[in-house]
Parts: sequence; C-alpha cells; structure tokens
Amino acid sequence: MPQTLQSFIAGRWIGSEAATPLHSALTNAVIYHTHADRIDFDEAVTYARKRGVPALMQMNFQQRAARLKALALYLLSRKEELYAISHQTGATRADSWVDIEGGTGTLFAYASMGSRELPSSNVLHEGPAMALGKNGGFAGTHILVPRGGLAVHINAFNFPIWGLLEKFAPSFLAAMPCIGKPASATSYLTEALVRMMHESGLLPEGALQLVIGSTGDLLDRLGGADVVTFTGSADTAARLRTNRNLIANSVPFTAEADSLNCAILAPDVTPDDAEFDLFVKEVAREMTGKAGQKCTAIRRIIVPENMVDAVGTRLRERLAKVSVGDPSVEGVRMGALASRDQQRDVTERVELLARGNEVLFSARDGFKPVGEGVGEGAFFAPTLLLCRDGMRNEAVHDVEAFGPVSTIISYNGIEEALALAARGKGSLVSTLVTKDPATAAYAVPMAAASHGRVLVLDREAAVDSTGHGSPLPQLKHGGPGRAGGGEELGGIRAVRHFLQRAAVQGSPTMLAAVTGEYVRGAKVQEDAVHPFRKHFEDLAIGDSLLTHRRTVGEADIVNFGGVSGDYFYMHFDEVAAKDTQFGQRIAHGYFVLSAAAGLFVSPAPGPVLANYGLDNLRFVAPVAIGDTIRARLTCKRKVDRNRTDDKGVGQGVVAWDVQVTNQRDELVASYDILTLVMKRA
Repeated sequence: MPQTLQSFIAGRWIGSEAATPLHSALTNAVIYHTHADRIDFDEAVTYARKRGVPALMQMNFQQRAARLKALALYLLSRKEELYAISHQTGATRADSWVDIEGGTGTLFAYASMGSRELPSSNVLHEGPAMALGKNGGFAGTHILVPRGGLAVHINAFNFPIWGLLEKFAPSFLAAMPCIGKPASATSYLTEALVRMMHESGLLPEGALQLVIGSTGDLLDRLGGADVVTFTGSADTAARLRTNRNLIANSVPFTAEADSLNCAILAPDVTPDDAEFDLFVKEVAREMTGKAGQKCTAIRRIIVPENMVDAVGTRLRERLAKVSVGDPSVEGVRMGALASRDQQRDVTERVELLARGNEVLFSARDGFKPVGEGVGEGAFFAPTLLLCRDGMRNEAVHDVEAFGPVSTIISYNGIEEALALAARGKGSLVSTLVTKDPATAAYAVPMAAASHGRVLVLDREAAVDSTGHGSPLPQLKHGGPGRAGGGEELGGIRAVRHFLQRAAVQGSPTMLAAVTGEYVRGAKVQEDAVHPFRKHFEDLAIGDSLLTHRRTVGEADIVNFGGVSGDYFYMHFDEVAAKDTQFGQRIAHGYFVLSAAAGLFVSPAPGPVLANYGLDNLRFVAPVAIGDTIRARLTCKRKVDRNRTDDKGVGQGVVAWDVQVTNQRDELVASYDILTLVMKRA
C-alpha cells in the first residue's frame, strides 16, 4: 500500500487522505501519494511569525551557525536512509551524492562562514561608519537586521534535498522561519529530509514547515517583511512573481530558473590539446549527470565550424559507452528522468529542436535501459543534435529539453561564439575552454554580462575543477534574464539577502551602541586594568588604552632594516629620499606597526592567547627620524564563537581598533588586530 505523504504545519504532521499518486521513476509503480487534506495557510503563516520568529531571535548569528553545524552532522549520520529513498527518483549514487551530501555540505559551509564572518548578536554592521559633519559629532553607517518575517522556498523536482537546504541555511542564519514547498514528483525525498530535521530536535519551534502539494493561497497571505524564493521553470517564475499580493506588498521574490547554458570551445584549441578532451568530457558529463535534469546543464555546445565533426565524433563515442538503467545495476552510469510526464515533455521538446537540425546521437543508436522492470520507467536516451546555423535557428536558443539533450552549434570567430552565447537571453552558467589567457581576458567580461557564473577551463584548472554544473556555497548561483534575475548562495551575501538594510545616523557614541562595534570618535572607557589583562566576559566595547610615547631614531631604522632585510632606499639613502614627495628618510611602515605593538602589548601571561591577523591596515602618513609616536588600543568588536580549546577553556574573538599618531596628533597608521581571548569560565 503506497504511503501518503504529510505536510508539517504548525508543529504537527498533516495528511491522511491520499490524493495524487507519485510514481517510481524506474518502474512507474505508484510508491507514494500526496495528501488531500486541506492546509490552513493562515495558521502556517501565523505560526511562523508568532512562534518561529521569536524562537530564532532568542539566538544570535553565532548560535544559529553552531546549530546549522550540528544539524549537518546529524543529517550526515543518517544519509544512507536518504540514499535508499533517492534511488526511486532515478538518480545514480553519484547523482544522489550531489543532492544529499551536497546539501549537508552547504549546511556545513554556511555554519563555517557564519562562525567566521557574523557577530554574536543580531545586528550586522556594514561599516565603516563615515563622518557626516566637520566637528566629528555626527556620523552615519549601515546595519543589517532580521526582517521579522518568514521565507517561502519553492523548489524544483531535480534536487529535493539540496534545493531545500541551500535556501534554508542562509535564511535560518538570518532568523527567518521557512516554509518549504518541494515539487510533487520527488516530494517524498524532501518529506523524509524534513522528518529527520524535526527528529533531530535541533530546530527551534516554527523554524521550518513543509507543504506537500499545492501552495493554495499561501502567497496571498504574505507581507512586506516576508520573502519568496523560487527554483523551476522560467514560465512558472513569471507567473508567480506577478501575484497581486506580492506586488502590492513589495514582497521580495528571487527566482532561479532553468536556462540554456552553454559551453564554448575557443578557436585556439585543437583535437591534439588536452583542453579538447576536457571540453568533450565536461559536455558528456553535464548531458548525462542527473540524466540532464540540472538547471545548470549544458544545453548549447558552441564549437568552431572546423571542429564540429571532431567534437561530434568524440561525443558520440562517449555517449555510446553510457549505460542507462536502474542505478542499482552494476555499471549503470545514467538513471531515469523524474517521471513519465517529464519523459513526455522532453520528447516533445526534442522534436522541436530537431526541426532544421541534424540528430547525431539518440535512441536509435542502440538505446536499451538495463534492469528488472524498467520497461515502464521514465528513461530517455542521451540525445545530441547539430545546428549549423545558430544565428538563424531560434529554437536552439529558446527551447530547453530538460533531460540528457544538448545541441552542437557551429561558429566562425570568437565574436560570433559570444553572440550565440548571449542569444540564450540570460543563463546561469557558461564554460569557456581555452588554453590562451588573452582569449579568456577578452571573452569572459563579455560572457559575464549574460551569465551568472563563468567557468574558464584549461588543463591547469582541471586538476581541482568542480565542473560546469556545480553551484558552490561560496559563489553566486543565479543569472540574468531568462535565468530569473536572482541570486542564491555566494557566501554571506545570501544571508544578507534575507536581512533588512537600514542607514543609521547619530553621534559616534550612539552608533557604537547600536552596532555593537566601537566607532572612531565614540566615548571610550579607560581604567587601571590593561585591556589585555581582562577576560573575554569582562571586556566591554570601548575599553581603551592610550600608550606612552616613543621617539623614532636613526638606530631604529638601521636595526629594523638589519633584522628584516629591508634596505629600501627610502629608509637608507638620504640623497635619494630628498627627491621624493617626503623629502627625507622615513621609518619602515612595518617598524611603526611593530613599535606600536611594543607600546600597547602587556607582556606577561594573561587572557590574550594569540594574535591571528590584521584587518584594514593603512599607513596614513610617514614617520620621520625624530618623530614621536603613540598608540590607542580600543576594544572594537567581540565575537563569542561558543567554542573551547582542547583543555576545555572557552575562547572568544576580539577585534581591537589601533590608531597610531605622531607628536602633532596626526594619524600615521590605522588597523584592526584580531586576538583570541580566554574566558573566565
């Protein structure tokens, strides 16, 4: 008896009456049903706002990042359960790895980025603050804060796990509760994932809800503090973004849509080059991976006219070796499409693409899926077409067959290749295979205007390349035009998409209080205890030390040059130095840095454990022989990463603002120093 899937709404699982049957991609047998039970979307939205938002706001960025890491570890420990279910989607183990471990890997990545880059508060300062008046009493800056709304994430069928998690991770960090809506065809895998996430006990109440089936009037209930993200077809994206309520309330809508991505073989590459084989391998992998059901798959293979036959021959040879069928059968390298409906859709679109073009490889070339009971499965043969006039044939730039289908398009000259690439009207990704840096320098800026990501592939990059079709958490995923015009991932940028940016004006002291960071010009606190003698909990933003003075002599410059090996003429050649803008010998910038450390460091053992970096270093003015310098050290920012060392001692990160001035109180050097500081407990 096929199981009826359930939605997770307002903290409970809903769904007992069977509705739409969901079929195995491998055998077409009914394996699940969606549920017919009506979802109260008013309850779902209210629950997210009244329970989810407060629960998430009780945590700060750092704590939510730690929770993401714990969740990733939990899901990874149960990954084999997900692999077993993923098999029914027609995915091979390698396909499922991208979805399952790619999804948990994205959680790990955002947990790591959050712990490194976000504060232990719910206010993210986008500094530095800037003076807005002549007297230093009025300044301005920008902050990012949680919106106080919810995020609706609508996903496609091709990546039922990664699709949810890559959206969930940054919105969770931004304290936005989520309502996930997967495509029905593979929603059984998303449902299994959400059950695990709920069972982990790691998610605050209301942080995640799941909709199986239709979104009903959900979008009509959203407000200006909410966000909608969508992955799927360009047509569906266009329909959803015109929802009257979304428009009326200016609800942010981010779309990542399927697009006609391309790979360009540059004219400098010949069949004897390693790059030629890399190109063919990359295209074949993108055609057959996930049975071509990737929004990033290569749909257009743009090749020099004199290379068309060679590329076509090599691709046919590769495709002929691809065994298609049940992924549990040894040797099978490509599985099925997600459903028979998808199979029919791809068939219709291939017929459109074939008009006026040549079919180089298809089901007629010995296609026979292997495995027991696969005769009714949603399998589709790898299909390669050839278009010899891409400037006139509109179909190759308009029609996407969302399966293992791609078209070779010939070109004359790199300018025509780039023009053909742009005919896709906006794509998620393009690949340029070249061995010539000058070709890359010319082509990439032009390709970047119509593509969200550009991969330049040569034999050097191939050693570590993650490939054309692999969105990475650290890099932007999304593209202009047909690709939806949105952005996902891209590191902490994605978190910022779910936060509200506001400009703040006031005195430096007030800005420091609001941002949780010392702002230059703000009031400082000085006491008898050196800031380096205070434990993490005892330090306050604005705790400061103004050091004693040191006069720089010629011996300092000579000694520093001897120790460092830096005998640059500006420091040692009096005659040459007179002809410079400074008119005299000056001290090494790094001597000034070292001398400042000597002025403010407290040398005895104490809570400060290590200095692990400098940020924003600037040498503002020269320090000449005879100048007298001093430093002001101020606690600028504290980040509690909720970690302990191997002895169980807690630590936090403290950023110190350092200003080095001369005898005229002129700023000569400025930087932030980062330290690990021990906790008392």
